Amino acid sequence: MPEVPVKMYIDKILKECRNHVSSQALLPGPLKDQALRAMADRLAADEEAILAANEKDVDAVGKSYESDVIKDRMKAAVARVRMTADDVKEMADRLRLIADLPDPVGAVTSRWERPDGLQVSRVRVPIGVIGIISELKPLVTVESLALCLKSGNVAVFRGSPEWTLTHQVIGTGLREAAEQAGVPAGAWVLIDRPEKDVAVEMIRSGKALDAIIPRGGSGLRKAVLDGARMPVLCYDGGLTHLYVDADTDMPMTQNIAINSKAQLAGAANSLDTLLVQQVIGRQFLPPLINRLLDEFKIEVRGCPKTIALMGQMAMTGHTAIKPATEEDWRTQFQGPVLAIKMVANMDEALAHIAGHGLCLTAVIATTNYDSAMRFTREVDASAVFVNASSRLNAGDSYGFGADIGLSGSRLHAKGPVGLEQLTCEKYVGFGSGQLRFPHPVPEAYFDAIMLKRP
Repeated sequence: MPEVPVKMYIDKILKECRNHVSSQALLPGPLKDQALRAMADRLAADEEAILAANEKDVDAVGKSYESDVIKDRMKAAVARVRMTADDVKEMADRLRLIADLPDPVGAVTSRWERPDGLQVSRVRVPIGVIGIISELKPLVTVESLALCLKSGNVAVFRGSPEWTLTHQVIGTGLREAAEQAGVPAGAWVLIDRPEKDVAVEMIRSGKALDAIIPRGGSGLRKAVLDGARMPVLCYDGGLTHLYVDADTDMPMTQNIAINSKAQLAGAANSLDTLLVQQVIGRQFLPPLINRLLDEFKIEVRGCPKTIALMGQMAMTGHTAIKPATEEDWRTQFQGPVLAIKMVANMDEALAHIAGHGLCLTAVIATTNYDSAMRFTREVDASAVFVNASSRLNAGDSYGFGADIGLSGSRLHAKGPVGLEQLTCEKYVGFGSGQLRFPHPVPEAYFDAIMLKRP
């Protein structure tokens, strides 16, 4: 039997999802929490089945790299796809964490009374149907489905084909556990068709999806931004900058720089550009760059002043840094690469940050209060830190638990998109007969008689 065309397949799924929007939004908080804990228990119970399916996915990835020429790439791809028992435990723990978070749906964010007695409230409500296109590991899948369930949204999730069998086992277990706990069927959809056209059709489904979330590299984000016909949440593009002021604690700042870059180089909030006030460059940069190159295997690309300062390293047996190009100052690397530039003062640092595209996370390392306050006021970013690692721009660091990604957008939400950011707000007014004036009064006596209450 021929397979259903991708467009018809996606249209049917999204049409069914729209039918579940109301019931999903009205699920009681205790029921959702009970379901999330049941889902966590099911994941733990299915550990062997999940790892067995994952091993088949790993074999499939390995067989796709047959040439010895790309053996290193094969090893990296296999390592990326392979899961362990610790990964399964982390997924279960994340579900329990989300279950313990406050339910945002129905929360009253503000309330006031007007002079005419009308009582007005702002109340959190779900967004609706959210599409998620991911290139990331199954932990992101589980976390995304859980956050959408808890926030009352219907999720349509399209994961990477590399984890097809793993997703099938995980998805079956989660669905059965949730339905046994009382969640209606259709609370989310895990799309298992591997065609790239699936993602393309989701991006174009502006009438069926209320929002879309890309979870992956710059190529995926660009494709979603260029083609999306609905709002894009969690656009975690944008650069991460660290500016080192002349007045700074150098050991502390070195730790901040290393943590921001090397703790997880592939993260969206890992350091991309390091700006150092040149009066302290000679004291600060050589030991830091030595550690980045030799200890953490970070490729360093420097401005001409940094190259001149560090040029002798190649002659003394160290790995040399490379000249930075103009494109490097605009690149979110999401990998073991760091661009370094020496600047004359904060004015130049602020101009550099503002002039090189969207800023996701900005950090200043300084002991000068005035410099810190000026930096926090003038930098436009989803998060600005003073003397803290850029890696702290995340939901768990802020104390509101898990998040579905970071947003650098100027609309809807900046920073981590967690449960609250997966809702919007509506107004609710309680009155006792209040009217908008002028009130249309009947002109004729008989009109007034007709309107008189019995």
